[in-house]
Amino acid sequence: MQENDKRIHHVLSYVRRKGRLDDRYKRAWQRYSPDFLLDVNAGEGSLDLRQGFVFDRDFVRKTWGNDHPLVMEIGTGQGENIIAAAGEHPEVNFLAVEVYDPGVAHTMLRAGKLNLANLRVAQINAPELFGACEPGVAAEVWTFFPDPWPKMRHHKRRIVQPALASDIRKALGEGKVWRLATDIEDYALHVHEVMDSRADFANIGTLTVSLPTEHVGKGTADEAESLPHADFRESERFEGRVLTNFEKKGLAAGRVIHDFTYQAV
Repeated sequence: MQENDKRIHHVLSYVRRKGRLDDRYKRAWQRYSPDFLLDVNAGEGSLDLRQGFVFDRDFVRKTWGNDHPLVMEIGTGQGENIIAAAGEHPEVNFLAVEVYDPGVAHTMLRAGKLNLANLRVAQINAPELFGACEPGVAAEVWTFFPDPWPKMRHHKRRIVQPALASDIRKALGEGKVWRLATDIEDYALHVHEVMDSRADFANIGTLTVSLPTEHVGKGTADEAESLPHADFRESERFEGRVLTNFEKKGLAAGRVIHDFTYQAV
């Protein structure tokens, strides 16, 4: 692990939106939260982790009732990917990590209707949770289409940061992987800058892509094509990721999807 990581967790990668849940989501929350929502928060309405909580294999066994491998997805949105995966792989445990109420409610609603006993939801700040992970607790971590924070001054809010990478490496077993995807070219550069030089992860992508070597922000993205470029290694599209409406919109807008696979070494 890299010893010079700066663990600054007060720079959040989200803005807490206080929207009201509609009646359907309220009913889903009341009905399904006892079965699916983890009780790990510091208090009602808090996205911080309860003091002293440890996320280890014992917690997994008690929560899921088995010792199956665990896949953790950061930022599950409406839960499309993780619900599809949980339905297809009952032999694997899944944890959806999401902060926004509608996404949490929708994920629980779909999981409840499909009787997905292998899926749980944590409404928690992801760096807090991964900071509490014991070594080897996760078989895979997924981060698909995170908030790009396109303004230059907001790039520090991007979820992929050295401190989180260190905690995810600790959570992953040896040889296990962190899968990422983005449809924003500048975020792809950001991922490479954070991850490619690390000694504790290996970029096992086999595709060669050309990216600008300088960052652009909202309003200056059109300048990217004229900037100096370099070749980077990325991955084929992860076949375990369903084609969501969000990804379809990105493709329809002409954006290129960048997939990454980083293996814990």
